[in-house]
Amino acid sequence: MKSYIRKRILSVIPILIGISFLSFIIINLSPSDPAEVALRANEIVPTHEAVHEMREQLGLDKPFFERYTIWLGKSIKGDLGQSYVNNKPVIGEIKEALPATLYLAAVALVTTVLFSVLLGVLCAVYENSIADKIVRGLVFLGTAMPSFWVGLLLIWMFSVKLDIFPTSGMKTINSVILPAITLALTYISTYVRLIRNNMIQNKQENYVLYARVRGLKESTIIKHVFKNSLQSSIIALGMSIPKLIAGTFVIENIFAWPGIGRLCVTAIFNRDYPIIQAYVLIMAVMFVFCNLIVDIFSTLIDPRMRREA
Repeated sequence: MKSYIRKRILSVIPILIGISFLSFIIINLSPSDPAEVALRANEIVPTHEAVHEMREQLGLDKPFFERYTIWLGKSIKGDLGQSYVNNKPVIGEIKEALPATLYLAAVALVTTVLFSVLLGVLCAVYENSIADKIVRGLVFLGTAMPSFWVGLLLIWMFSVKLDIFPTSGMKTINSVILPAITLALTYISTYVRLIRNNMIQNKQENYVLYARVRGLKESTIIKHVFKNSLQSSIIALGMSIPKLIAGTFVIENIFAWPGIGRLCVTAIFNRDYPIIQAYVLIMAVMFVFCNLIVDIFSTLIDPRMRREA
């Protein structure tokens, strides 16, 4: 296992270098001159002299690979540049917005786990019953509906009509409920089907038949079936955590949630390239590390994968 973990960690290094390179060339692929964008963001007339001076200030007059090397070295140290709009450090802007995103993603994750387990086990135990068919129908609708549309429906129903929850912002504890449900709905639909199908498949295994022959209680058998059905769900859940954080991109803008997704959208409208660049880099690195952790964890809990490793 130690050898396998070392190999997996070493295999991540070229991937991270590739991610950093792709994140860096975003500015260079833009049709707009970053120096001119920085001047306009600060309400300065972009004359030829001003653009030339700004290019020198931003280091854009240097060769491409030299700029990439400098930027990569600073990024490793935590320096992701300065915002074009307010000239503040990008890492400071992200640190300010990230807790709100993590809070929303955590509530959505807890909501996903609770409802997925409850409904998935219910559907598996009462297979093909009326309750199972109703839940599967709701799951189908939850998968089919876009999250932004669900968010607008929830605002209309629970904020405008019933006046139970606030429409936007992060003012009270109740503010997180609607965006968390909107964010979790798609994942709940996915994991309910996954848990249900795995449990139904495990119910056909020989150990279930032997348990019934021995006279074990049905509740005890269901517990064993549930435990043996969790591995694929846990692995999928681990890969869903970065998706939950990145998925707040749309939800945060619908509910005016002051998180990193809304910060990135604002940066896109303002053409604040350093923030966009940092957002892409952080999300991509998070996906890579979550994938690494899930791979190692799944190898640790599955003897078959350990033998292959």
